[in-house]
Amino acid sequence: MTRTKRLAAAAASVAVAALIPLTAAPAHAATGPATHNGLTWQIIANGPEDTVEVGGGTVGDAYYGDTPASATLPVLCLTVDGSPAPAGISIGFYNGWAQGTLAVSRPVKGTRLNSRAAADSVCQSTFGIGWRQAEFHDGHYGPDLAQSGGWNFWGYGNLPTNTRFWVAINDQPANPWN
Repeated sequence: MTRTKRLAAAAASVAVAALIPLTAAPAHAATGPATHNGLTWQIIANGPEDTVEVGGGTVGDAYYGDTPASATLPVLCLTVDGSPAPAGISIGFYNGWAQGTLAVSRPVKGTRLNSRAAADSVCQSTFGIGWRQAEFHDGHYGPDLAQSGGWNFWGYGNLPTNTRFWVAINDQPANPWN
């Protein structure tokens, strides 16, 4: 599927997702509502060829979470398909390349994100198999994009401006389920 078709499919999925309820979290997800602050990101910059850079900005707290689980925000979703970075993007540790497409779900209460599996299921029910919640370290850099960094990353996508979205982090207690 071409990048244009991926972006169109993601946009169409968001429109449809707003009309249908999200499916329940998988049976292996934690029980009970999430109560911990979660990490949220926003658009940092728009780039060439329908690319977007996302990150925490001045608000994101990657160590403890910056937003109460009671907040209702979209989940930042990612599908990794090995897409090469377009020319014109500077890639490094602090602004890697996600090798795929970013999109956001309809807004969900952070209390529903009681496990990584529950967050991933929001993306899968919105966009389909292969989609998952984006993670702080999804940006890659270096030869063959073999190293992963953090704080910001680039991907293909058209995301809403002036909106924060839930993002996972795998090595800090900054997720609603922590």
